Amino acid sequence: MQNTRLNSLLNNFSRQTRQFLQNPWRRISLLLLSLLLGIFIGITISSVAGQKGNLDIIVAALVLGFTEVTSWYNYRSDRTQKLGLLEVFNLFKIGITYSLFVQAFILGS
Repeated sequence: MQNTRLNSLLNNFSRQTRQFLQNPWRRISLLLLSLLLGIFIGITISSVAGQKGNLDIIVAALVLGFTEVTSWYNYRSDRTQKLGLLEVFNLFKIGITYSLFVQAFILGS
């Protein structure tokens, strides 16, 4: 692959992100924020989709697609090292799924 300016910028960004996430406190705080943001977004999605009855199927398909793609990419067997950004997306997905289950239990459905 050619060493273009875009390629070098992306490599530099990924290296800086990995360096930033090597500090355990930054990593834990970022992962916790990702989980809490996922919970907030999940509650917001269920509230907005519940108000408009015609968006339920579309929103459910989008959330399902996001969770499946995130799970597929995060839990592939050929990946050797776990990147920090993948952990953030995985905890975001867990937060969305958790909040949707909690909302379902609250509503009794």
